[in-house]
Amino acid sequence: MSTFFPKAGEIARKWYVVDASDQALGRLASKIALILMGKESPKYTPFLDTGDHVVVINADKIKITGMKSEQKAYHRYTGYPGGLRTEDYRKRLVRKPELIIEDAVKRMLPKTKLGTHMLSKLKVYRGDKHPHIAQKPEAKALA
Repeated sequence: MSTFFPKAGEIARKWYVVDASDQALGRLASKIALILMGKESPKYTPFLDTGDHVVVINADKIKITGMKSEQKAYHRYTGYPGGLRTEDYRKRLVRKPELIIEDAVKRMLPKTKLGTHMLSKLKVYRGDKHPHIAQKPEAKALA
C-alpha cells in the first residue's frame, strides 16, 4: 500500500469568503490557517501546498476579548540600532485593520517558504466589498 501524494494538476483550489465581523481574532485566525494549509482537505500533505484561497471581509469589525484592546502591542525591528518600533492594537485597528488579521494568521503558518506561499492565498479587506467576484468564492461560516 503506497502513500498517495497529489500532483500539482490534481489540486483544485477553492475560494472562500469569510466575514470577520464580531469574530474573536485568535479563533478566526486559527480556522483560516487550517484552510490555507489544506488540513480540511482529505488530500492534505504536510510538505505540499494543498490549501484553498481565503478572502476575509469586514476586517475593521474584528473583536478581541478581555483587556487586550488596551494591552496588546505589535513590535517590529527596523534593523538599525535602537530601531524597535511599537504600535498598540487600537492604533493599528484604525490605521490598517487588515494587518491585524494577516499577522495573526502568518504566525500560525509554517515559518518556511511553504508558509509564505500559503499566506499569499490570504486576501483581507477592510469593508464588505472585495475584487474577487470573478473567482466565484463560496461563503464560509467559521463558527
